[in-house]
Amino acid sequence: MKNKRELFIGNVGIGGTHRVSIQSMTSTNTCDWEATLKQIHALEKEGCEIIRIAVPSNDALFSFAKIVKESPLPVVADIHFDASLALGSIDAGADAIRINPGNIGSKEKVKEILKAASNRHIPIRIGVNSGSIEKKYLSADLSMAEKMTASVLDKIKFFEENNFFDIKISLKSSNVTETVSAYRLMNDACDYPLHLGVTEAGTFFSGSIKSAIGIGSLLIDGIGNTIRVSLTDNPVEEIKVAKEILKVTGMRNEGIELISCPTCSRTSVDLIPMVKEAEKLLAALHPNKKITAAIMGCEVNGPGEAKEADIGLAFSQKHGFIFKKGIMIEKVEPSHAINRLVELIGQM
Repeated sequence: MKNKRELFIGNVGIGGTHRVSIQSMTSTNTCDWEATLKQIHALEKEGCEIIRIAVPSNDALFSFAKIVKESPLPVVADIHFDASLALGSIDAGADAIRINPGNIGSKEKVKEILKAASNRHIPIRIGVNSGSIEKKYLSADLSMAEKMTASVLDKIKFFEENNFFDIKISLKSSNVTETVSAYRLMNDACDYPLHLGVTEAGTFFSGSIKSAIGIGSLLIDGIGNTIRVSLTDNPVEEIKVAKEILKVTGMRNEGIELISCPTCSRTSVDLIPMVKEAEKLLAALHPNKKITAAIMGCEVNGPGEAKEADIGLAFSQKHGFIFKKGIMIEKVEPSHAINRLVELIGQM
């Protein structure tokens, strides 16, 4: 992974040698500080590490200040169009702010924001989306990825000219290919940490797939320092997907990776609901190491194909067999097999 500059959002380090962090954004009305804090606590419980909150109006600033004070997670203020809201959010104690300099107003207003953030020693995320690029870049004879990259580089230059360097960058599109291309270009162009995501990815089903492909391919290439999965769903689901992406790309070495077979005519048990039940029960476990668990429907897909699993379960016509690293350790009745597997995993 290419070394990036280090910055902190609250107590969460980004860039440098820090691990890839997980972010989300509240979907509650910011003016309803109680509902917003309730959602933040739910997100923290699931594994969220940084929370972003929209500050769309002056009415939201009062509640935002209270949320920042009581939030268990570092808070990023998400600002569009109104520089005064960025300044108000900084005064209210935001741990970072996100702006798109292209829609925040004049350069003088951006300078005010840079000065206020510098005085508070908080970072700014330059967030450019494909749908919010200035006209001068939209009319350029460039690909969308090149337009987003050029736009961000222009903003970086302005920030640096004003002696502001605590910068985090995002270049998002709802198009996965555009997003990946833009981040690859930006990764080569600068050493500022990158916030990965596919914007407006869609529903849990389609959005999870788009995010996994977009974010996952970049992480495998060693690109990215913090991620947010954007779904049209409860933000808690975003954290679940983000954790899985980090796990399967090798960015996190803790948690349970569940392997299961697709079933066929050899399967002697009703495996699909059994695996779903296992997934539900295992979600309550949070091991501080990585555990690979396998559930297989027959002897063919049992210890043989899942021999690298730390622990697993395979079924014959009459019994379930629990194995570790391909070696059978226990025979169980199918009706008790899932609970026994989960019990043993909990002891690991």
